[in-house]
Amino acid sequence: MTASINGWFNLAMHPLSKNVILWSIGNIMIWSFLGYNMLILYSGLRTIPTELYEAARLDGAGEWEIAHCIKVPAIKKQLLITWMFSIIGTFQLFSEPQLLKTPAPNAISSNYTPNLWAYNLSLNGSRHNNAAALAILMGLITEVITYITQERGSRSGDEKQSKASRVAQRRADR
Repeated sequence: MTASINGWFNLAMHPLSKNVILWSIGNIMIWSFLGYNMLILYSGLRTIPTELYEAARLDGAGEWEIAHCIKVPAIKKQLLITWMFSIIGTFQLFSEPQLLKTPAPNAISSNYTPNLWAYNLSLNGSRHNNAAALAILMGLITEVITYITQERGSRSGDEKQSKASRVAQRRADR
């Protein structure tokens, strides 16, 4: 497949080269978690009462307005959960670089990700204390970033919800 794409665009791109390996890992991660995230978002969309869509259409709202003013605010919590799971998953990145290290030894070093670095410190370097300290540090960083994301998401969601309420109120006043 890569050869075909390279031929179409007259490129010389190798998916395991140093310049492209991060995009390759990102592609693997996206396809690994896309279904999981879609299930969470789909379940959130299914909880929205159909009467809201009908009322919005009767008020003359188009699909863009329905999506922007009804759907997105209604699934705010699901979006926040998928965002937090993605952040946590990014900090746990280990398997993909570990598997791709064999076919691409020049692109992925032993400290490509913090988890891969801790693994190599512990098992290959017998520096168990350093690996444990790195693991604890990564856990704390993940916790802080997740907390900040949750707090910012909660605040911005309240603002969006009030905006959606104002739009609905303006429509009702017409």
